Amino acid sequence: MSGNQDAALLNELVGLSRSLGRPEKDLVILGEGNTSVRLDGESFLVKASGTSLADANPGSFVRMDFGRTLSLLNLRDPADDELDEALMGARSSDEGELRPSIEAPLHALALTEGEAAFVGHTHPTAVNSVLCSDRAGALSEGAIFPDQIVVLGRHPLHVLYADVGLPLAHALRDGLREHKRRVGAPPKSIYLQNHGLVALGSSASEVEQVTTMADKHARIMAGVLAAGEPVYLTAEQADRLDTRSDEEYRRHVLQGNR
Repeated sequence: MSGNQDAALLNELVGLSRSLGRPEKDLVILGEGNTSVRLDGESFLVKASGTSLADANPGSFVRMDFGRTLSLLNLRDPADDELDEALMGARSSDEGELRPSIEAPLHALALTEGEAAFVGHTHPTAVNSVLCSDRAGALSEGAIFPDQIVVLGRHPLHVLYADVGLPLAHALRDGLREHKRRVGAPPKSIYLQNHGLVALGSSASEVEQVTTMADKHARIMAGVLAAGEPVYLTAEQADRLDTRSDEEYRRHVLQGNR
């Protein structure tokens, strides 16, 4: 990939990060959340540790090597300093003192196993209000309105709680592989119990749309659970919405395609 293409993708990533970090959206605060983009088959950019999505700039991201980052999953119970050293060693070039996010392996998996081009990981208050409850599975057990299917996908993935870092990456890898065996395709939306949301997209715009719709879905679900039990669309109804030509066209337009 050329330097111009890398720069264009970096600019898109900066724009996505700043948008997801806007305070009024209530998706992240302080240094929460991280984003990434696949540059080519060998490398990707991920937000550096300690930086803010709201204040993201081109210097907020670290270029990582896919192979070395994914190989971290082979480490057996590494000490914190060993993991830090391995993460720094997974960088694809001299990035100075910038440290990659501890969730870099999660992003590497989402960009490979998850087949995404862009990834946004956020901690929306509305989403976590459900994910931190005993009804966390309600967000992924079925569809309650049509646009949920169109934007978030027919089959979201729910991942049980795992510690941030390699344990979460292992859980995500297992979840993605099982999901693809069962469904035949990767998810667009991933709910991490007691943690947050991962949005996978073919573009920065799609990641933002998935994140925004997941936030709306969670707010509706919180109201539904306060009023009673969710009334999910039937499998037949949901499948029909997922495959209708008009909805498929609208999905492509929303993703920036024609």
